[in-house]
Amino acid sequence: MRSEFKNKVEWVTIEPGEYFTSNEKIIISTLLGSCVSACLWDPVHKIAGMNHFLLSSKRYKKNNPVCVSEAGRYGVHAMELVINDMLQLGASRKYLNAKVFGGGNVLNGTVSDSNFFCVGDINIRFIKEFLDTEKIPIISSDLGGDNGRIVRFDTNTYNVFIRKIRKTDAMPIENRDLNFWKKSLNEQEVEEASNKNVDLW
Repeated sequence: MRSEFKNKVEWVTIEPGEYFTSNEKIIISTLLGSCVSACLWDPVHKIAGMNHFLLSSKRYKKNNPVCVSEAGRYGVHAMELVINDMLQLGASRKYLNAKVFGGGNVLNGTVSDSNFFCVGDINIRFIKEFLDTEKIPIISSDLGGDNGRIVRFDTNTYNVFIRKIRKTDAMPIENRDLNFWKKSLNEQEVEEASNKNVDLW
């Protein structure tokens, strides 16, 4: 995790396995491939947070219950970390809303067949089931497909800006991940400037 300031606003970049919460105006940023990020907020107490989690195996049997699998246990842990941190800041579960992103099938060799889910698919299935069980409404989402995503969550407005990244033979998403984390915010912004396709969620 790293923090930088741009135009007097703090930008926090989280890496896979990390999360961040705040009761102040900040931008939380990450890059997703097969991973999923949940952007959560309590509009009453003005507390927000975001995580970035990736399940540890590439394929899961479709007939196995996700909640009792390794994927489910890891996913529950990742979600409870960010939610509990928000609660400690004063948020209330009953006011939480969510926007969820990621789950692209971008890893090499993860082609689905009739008996298995790919890692992106199981991430999507998990996050939907978890939020439904916890009665946290999904306000909007951009899940699946074969693109990576740069995600920027504004904790002041609860807007999420998404920039799609296409997988190429020269730069698979999993390799681009490594480059993304090494770059400063300014370097990321310069690189993204050539791609004007930004979606607001």
